[in-house]
Formats: sequence, structure tokens, C-alpha cells
Amino acid sequence: MANYFLLEGCPVEGMEGFLASRLGTSMDDYPGGIVLPLDKPLRWTSADLVRKVKFTLQKQTGLRKLKVGHAGTLDPLATGMLIVCVGAATRIAESLQAHEKEYVAQVEFGASTASFDLEQPLDSFYPWEHITREAVEEALRGFIGPQEQVAPAFSAKIVGGVRSYEYARSGEPVPLRTATIEIYEAELLDFRCGGSESTLEEAPQVAAVVRHVHNYHTAVMGSEGIRPRATIRIRCSRGTYIRSLARDLGLALGSGAYLTSLRRTASGPFKI
Repeated sequence: MANYFLLEGCPVEGMEGFLASRLGTSMDDYPGGIVLPLDKPLRWTSADLVRKVKFTLQKQTGLRKLKVGHAGTLDPLATGMLIVCVGAATRIAESLQAHEKEYVAQVEFGASTASFDLEQPLDSFYPWEHITREAVEEALRGFIGPQEQVAPAFSAKIVGGVRSYEYARSGEPVPLRTATIEIYEAELLDFRCGGSESTLEEAPQVAAVVRHVHNYHTAVMGSEGIRPRATIRIRCSRGTYIRSLARDLGLALGSGAYLTSLRRTASGPFKI
């Protein structure tokens, strides 16, 4: 297919004016389609963002039928890089989705939820006093490389033609299967317990995203909490569930764990 038109720097708020200033009013001018790397806001679904792009461009071009899709779902409680494809570019969404991803995640130890994140309430509690920065770093090293991973029951993974979360929300058993994924890097950026300060020096290149996830934690949780929390940068293959990684990290440390924030910082060549 013809090369797509890449439009970077598009804000979610103020999208209509931005697209009007950068794009023409005819999709005929974009035979290869349009690719929009966007920063998905907290609590928006990936479908919400697709609808916003579609509505804005339908209004701008006058087209009622316009293909718009995304290359890799982000949960509502995740933020960051979501690639939206428009027109003929929807044909390459699958190939864009196949690229490796990078995330910055905050994991809280000593408790767990059914969804492995904040979508569901805390349901179990575990000892956490033994968890240290050094223990987390050592455990993370054990996750580097190819591995079999079980997806969360509360996920969009299709099982028997039905979304997994539909089984989970109805209370039915979810027949989950393992999938082969690969973790290329897992770096501890920050470790703290309760209201304590970070035990790692935040390098300038990561300080902004570390602040982002801590602000996110406070916005969602409403408080700093008392249990230890680790902020981790993960570079991984397609299909990796960071929520499952959080659960598995807790198990590796002899405790429980769940995800309190997630930000996709890169998808293939596209970076926040």
C-alpha cells in the first residue's frame, strides 16, 4: 500500500482544531491513510479515543463512512501511547500492533485484586515487610526472556468467541490459556514504602514519567497508602499483560501484588 501520512503531536483535548489546521478536508489526499500516535487519557477506553478521532474527521471530511481503528488496546486505567489508524492505514494496524512495547508501571505489594489492577477491589492481603528494593531488583531479573504467561480473567482476550471479562463479570469460570511472551528489559525506577521518599535517584530522563505514575496513583487511590510500591520500566513483546507481570512479581517475592498505574511510553518507533 502507499505510505501512510503520519501526524504526530495531536492532543486529545483540542483535537478538532489541531486536525483542522494540519489536515485537508478530503481523504483522497491521503491514499495510504493517516496514522495518529495519541496519548490516551486516564479512564478513557481505547474505543472512546477511536470514536473521538472518527467523529472529528467525519465532521471535517463530510464522510459518513470512515474506517478508524487502533493498534493495541489500552485498559481504561492505563494511559499513554495508542496508535490510531484512519482510512487505508487500518490495513497496517495489525503490523503496527506487532511491535514491541514499553511501559512504566507502578506495582503495590502486600495485596491483590481479581483483575490484578484497580478495576476490582482489594480481596486478599499478604505479608510485605520483607520486601526491599534489592529483593525487587533480584526478582525482576528472573523475568527477563521468553516465558509462558496467563492473561488476567478481566481482560479483552477472546476465549471461545467471548471476551474474557464477560465470563469474569458474570461470575463464570474463565478457561484461560497461557501465551508465550518475552520481557526484554525490566528496570526498577523507584521504590518506596508508605509516605517515604524514593530509595532511588530519579534520573532526569525518567523523573517526569515517575512523577506521572505517582500522581496517577494518588488520583486513583486517593492516598499514598502504607504498602511498598515499585515503579518499573518494562520493554516487552506484543501480548504481554503488565497486570499479570505484577501478579507474578508478587508471587516471586512471597507476597501478593497488583498494578496501581500503567503508562505505555512507546509502541514500536512511536514514543510519548
